Amino acid sequence: MARTLEEWLVWQQGVHPAGMALGLERVREAAQRLGLAAPAARTIIVAGTNGKGSTVAFIEAMARAAGWRTGAYTSPHLRRYTERLRIDGREADEARLIDAFERIEAARGDLPLTYFEYGTLAALMLLEAAEVDLAVLEVGLGGRLDAVNLVDADVAVLTSVDLDHAEYLGEDRESIGVEKAGVFRAGRPAVLAERLPPGSVLGEIERIGARAVRAGLDFRATPLPGGGWRYQDAQGAFDLPAPALIAPCQRDNAAAALAALRQLPASPALPPISPAAVADALRTVRLPGRMQRLPGPVEVLLDVAHNPQAARQLADWLAANPVRGATHAVFSALADKDIPHIVAALMGRVDVWRLAGLPEVRPRGLDVDGLWRRVAGLLSRTLSTRHASVAEAMTETLAQAAAGDRVVVFGSFHTVGEALDALGVDQRG
Repeated sequence: MARTLEEWLVWQQGVHPAGMALGLERVREAAQRLGLAAPAARTIIVAGTNGKGSTVAFIEAMARAAGWRTGAYTSPHLRRYTERLRIDGREADEARLIDAFERIEAARGDLPLTYFEYGTLAALMLLEAAEVDLAVLEVGLGGRLDAVNLVDADVAVLTSVDLDHAEYLGEDRESIGVEKAGVFRAGRPAVLAERLPPGSVLGEIERIGARAVRAGLDFRATPLPGGGWRYQDAQGAFDLPAPALIAPCQRDNAAAALAALRQLPASPALPPISPAAVADALRTVRLPGRMQRLPGPVEVLLDVAHNPQAARQLADWLAANPVRGATHAVFSALADKDIPHIVAALMGRVDVWRLAGLPEVRPRGLDVDGLWRRVAGLLSRTLSTRHASVAEAMTETLAQAAAGDRVVVFGSFHTVGEALDALGVDQRG
C-alpha cells in the first residue's frame, strides 16, 4: 500500500520496540543489503553537544560559495521532515524520500530499524545518488553508536562536550567525551572546536591514532576591532567578517568549520575554499532557530537552546544585547531535559515567563502542568502564566507585549518550530 511521507514517519516510529536504540549492527546490516557505498567523494561528520547544526551550516555555506556541490544531513527538524536533508541548499524532495523508504523496507527483512536509522539510510542513499562533491553529516546523539557513524568520514569535527542525554551518554563530560569521540578515525583529522576538551577526548584520539586539530593550537580565531576576526592555521592567515549567525559561539563554530574544510585533501577538480568564498558564506549563512531575530516593534528571538550550556549562551547574549522594554519568555521543553537548570540560566534575564505544553510530542512531551511542576520552585515568585500550547502562549505574549519589548522563544526544536508556525514565517529552503 502506498504511503504518504507523514504516514511513513508515523509507521517508522513503531517498527523498533524501543523507539530509540543506539548501536550500529542493525543499520550496518541494512546498509550492506542496500549496497550503500560512501555518500560522497568527501565526507565530514560533525558531533557535539551544542553547535552541530551551525557548524554543518558553515561548512555547507563555505563549500557552496567556493563552487562545490554539497549535501547536508541534520536532525532534528523544526517544521518539516524534509529540512533534514539538503542537496545544493535545497530541501529533500518528498517523493524521493518515500522511494528511499520503500527500498529500505524491501531490503531490511526482519531488522527492527528505528525512526532515526530509516532517516539516516534514506539520506545516505539520496546523497550517493546525487553525486555531490561533499557530504556533511550531523550526528544525532553521541557519536560512537549513532547511525551516522556508519560512515568513515574523511574529517570529523567535535564542537563541544557538555551535559545532555545523560541516560545514554553518561553523567559527566569525561564519559560523554568518550562517546562523542567515537566518530574519529585512525590517521584522519579530528577537529576540536573547544580549546579545553575533556581529557577523555584527547585520550581517545591518541588511543585510535587519529590526528588532533585543536582550536587555539592548530588553528585560531582572533577577534578584530569592528566585529571581524582573523583565522590562522599552518596554511596561512586572513581576516574575515563576523558571521551572520549572532550567537557568541558562532565565530568558534565558523573557525572549526573552516579548519575541517582545510583538512580535506586538495583536488584539481574542485576550486579551493578561498578567503573570499569564506567571507561570502559568513555574510549569507542562515539557520532558522539559532538565535534567530525577527525585528519589529516587539522583537522576537527564537533559539532551540535545550540544555544548560545552550541556555547559558542565550543568557549571555541577552545580557550583552538588552532592550529598553521587558523581556518575555515562551518556554517549553521535553521531559528528558534538565529543565530546572535550563530555566535557572535565564532567571536574571526574563521579566515574564509563559510556559507552554508539548503534549502531542510522544513519548517525550510534557503538558504544561507537568512542566510547571519541574520549575515551580524557581518561578513561583515571578510573573508567569501557563498555556496548553506554544501557539496559545505566543498569542497571549504578543497581545501583552509593548513596543520595545522582546519575546524570547526557547527550550526545544518543537517549541521554536511551533512558534514559527504560529507566526506564519515562511523559511522553506
